Amino acid sequence: MSYIFHRNLQNEYPKAVRGEGVYLIDQQGKKYLDASCGAAVSCLGHHNQYVIDAVKSQLDKLPYAHTGFFTTEVAEQLATLLVERTNQALNKVYFLSGGSEAIETALKMARQYFVEIGQPQRQYFISRRQSYHGNTITALSVGGHFGRRQVYQPILNRSHHISPCYAYRGRNENETPSLFFCFFTHRMPM
Repeated sequence: MSYIFHRNLQNEYPKAVRGEGVYLIDQQGKKYLDASCGAAVSCLGHHNQYVIDAVKSQLDKLPYAHTGFFTTEVAEQLATLLVERTNQALNKVYFLSGGSEAIETALKMARQYFVEIGQPQRQYFISRRQSYHGNTITALSVGGHFGRRQVYQPILNRSHHISPCYAYRGRNENETPSLFFCFFTHRMPM
């Protein structure tokens, strides 16, 4: 018996006991290709010794310092690396604990930006149908996965959804695949 409140109460989940590269291994030794990567957070692979050593080393020095009060050398190094990788197109980094929190913060920052520049009437978000943005109510509100949204619809924030960017469905007759792709990948002016 499990005391975990699983996402699906009807399932009996295999118990993962270790990982090797792109595989998870259960207690019976069965290997599973980790194609979801924990919803895309284990892109470095399982049991990556370099990552394990770096985490252990940091835990020996300082496991945690609240970002509201401190910075750390490793955080500064990572921020520098990320900014440099953009060729200074971005000049600040905001670290968060996961995707749902990142979406919430991005939405709050967008709202604050428009309030600060004197456009408080800007209050709607647009996202793609079939999109997934996280596990919180606000992230679900902007997400376009209607099956996940259905039961929560009465408490969701208002947002708008447009068609997914997929050149093989929903493309107008006068659009080429490259035109369709180009339209949806360029930044929209503010």
